[in-house]
Amino acid sequence: MTRRDRLREDAREQLVDAILQLGYPAEFGVVLAEELRSEQAMRRMASYLRQAQPQSPEEIADEMLAIVAQRDSWVERKISEHAQASVTAFYNRDRDD
Repeated sequence: MTRRDRLREDAREQLVDAILQLGYPAEFGVVLAEELRSEQAMRRMASYLRQAQPQSPEEIADEMLAIVAQRDSWVERKISEHAQASVTAFYNRDRDD
C-alpha cells in the first residue's frame, strides 16, 4: 500500500469515526467517503462533522454535496487553466516563415 493510499484510508476511517460519534451507522460514513473520493474532501467532511454537530442526515448530505461541488469546480478550473496555457504556448511558439 502506498503512502497516498494509507493517507486516504486514514481519512476514510476518521470520517467513519465522526459519523459513529454522531450516532449514525458506519455504512453512512462509508457512503460519504465513496462520494467524496479524495483524502482532502474526507478530512474536510470529518472536520465539519466534529465542529458543526449536524442534527440530521440531510444536513450531512448537504455539506457533502457542497464539498463535492467545490472540488469539482476546482478540478474544472485547473483543467481550463491548463488548456488556456497550452493555447497560449501554441500561439506564442516560434514560427518558421
